[in-house]
Amino acid sequence: MPEGAARAADFDSAFRLPPRLGILPLICTRPAAATHGCRSVVPHSVGFSNTLHEVYQSMSNQGVDAGRRRFLTLTTTVVGGAGAAAAAWPFLASLKPSERAKALGAPVVQDISQLEPGQRLTLAWRGKPVWVVRRTPEMIATLDQVTPDLRDPESQEPQQPAYAQNDARAIKPEVLVMVGSCTHLGCSPTFRPDHPAPEIHSNWQGGFFCPCHGSMFDLAGRVYKGVPAPLNLVVPPHRYENDSTVVIGEDPVGAA
Repeated sequence: MPEGAARAADFDSAFRLPPRLGILPLICTRPAAATHGCRSVVPHSVGFSNTLHEVYQSMSNQGVDAGRRRFLTLTTTVVGGAGAAAAAWPFLASLKPSERAKALGAPVVQDISQLEPGQRLTLAWRGKPVWVVRRTPEMIATLDQVTPDLRDPESQEPQQPAYAQNDARAIKPEVLVMVGSCTHLGCSPTFRPDHPAPEIHSNWQGGFFCPCHGSMFDLAGRVYKGVPAPLNLVVPPHRYENDSTVVIGEDPVGAA
């Protein structure tokens, strides 16, 4: 056989489909040298020695992977549950009063169980600071000691609800709830429970001092005489949901 015909026959045999592979193509994985043709084909390297019929038969005999099915079912359930929660969250969040609603007057509910004696907690209600002070027995005892120095010691001015018109200006003597804005120009006084403090007042027993213009208030928010502030600090409507939870902005049930 002539040399050219031999090379053509060699090339043809390299790409001829084996009878058992039917229509499955053979793919040359590297270019053949000019004198050697294509010598490396996919069926030889990846084991395509079975016929298509044998391959399909093998696939049909594998059966159902139960473990994989359980995994897919669990995954679908988890993803579906997460999607439902994500869809429900905006609705649930809308049920909670927004900061804007609180600023406009929505009640503020606060747990005060962790508030230690002598400490003050600052909340926001109607755009103003509201103080919650847990007074010690010693703090409560000082309220009578400053009475002669106060402008309105009996809280005759309507700066508090009727249920807070008492010496402590509170529902519970140990818990003071009060708007932290000076009745002079609306400044926020500083909390000064320390005493004595002669730089503030000669009979200072602790309270609230406004450094802007020198107004002074005792530990019940009652204003001292001779200062710019004309009135006691405001006690807002409030009630107790339980022993440790105060609600700012709502009167107690049955309060006049």
